[in-house]
Amino acid sequence: MRDNGYFGLTCYHPLFCFNQFGDCLKVKLRPGNVHSADGAIEFVEPGLRYYVAKGINAKLRGDAAFADPKLFTLCEELGVKYTIRIKSNNRLAEAVADFLSRPVGKDRTKVITVYKDFLYQAESWDKPRRIVAKIEHHPDELFPRVGFIVTNLKWRNKKVVKFYNKRGTCEQWIKEGKYALNWTKLSCQRFVENEARLKLFIMAYNMGNFLRTLALPEGIKHWSLRSIQLKLIKIGGRLIKHARYYCLLLAETVVNHKIFSGLLNNIRRLSLREAVRLCPATG
Repeated sequence: MRDNGYFGLTCYHPLFCFNQFGDCLKVKLRPGNVHSADGAIEFVEPGLRYYVAKGINAKLRGDAAFADPKLFTLCEELGVKYTIRIKSNNRLAEAVADFLSRPVGKDRTKVITVYKDFLYQAESWDKPRRIVAKIEHHPDELFPRVGFIVTNLKWRNKKVVKFYNKRGTCEQWIKEGKYALNWTKLSCQRFVENEARLKLFIMAYNMGNFLRTLALPEGIKHWSLRSIQLKLIKIGGRLIKHARYYCLLLAETVVNHKIFSGLLNNIRRLSLREAVRLCPATG
């Protein structure tokens, strides 16, 4: 572990990659004093090349720490579409200066959102790239909230922003891993042991997410991993043995007979081919 200047703590700084279904595709444990994008290109490149070789239409989302021209170039060479947040600077602010004032005549009790796209080339970039800006005017706020996204998508501005915003669900999946599996408990003395321990936590997380994605019936499909753990897995029951069959008695306070039967039926019908069809590996 190393001291992290941003968090002001002694901690690790892991790197995660999820697909749109919440499956953790890859994880890398890093010391706490490294930059957020340290080793990011080496981390994502094998996965991107794998998906491209399989003919999968992969798209990449990343926060501002991953706004690296080398990553842009890699995605463009592979034909991978990307949306990556970029930090604001004076040139970007000048490009949206006409939209920084609240539109006259609009309802001041409502949030007003406007979009603008333009070409921009930083000094370290080899060519201009498309920037999509989102400007939000909130009630009782003097200055607007402005965000910039660099992308090679050809979609409408609003659709690009909406696609990028789904990156925030990764934060929710990371929180699920923390609270349901306690995967931040890396208390071994050596780095390599903690790295192996984190990967075991990821395997357990993915098993729980596979259950949620492929087997849960509609009534409880929205459950978090914590809810699955407490209400479905850690549930009290009594097994009664008869001459020709076993009888499992469970309390119906949370999971009733219909839901439990639906879960078992989904598991019974599930095959490897069906799992691949329902939950394909995409970036």
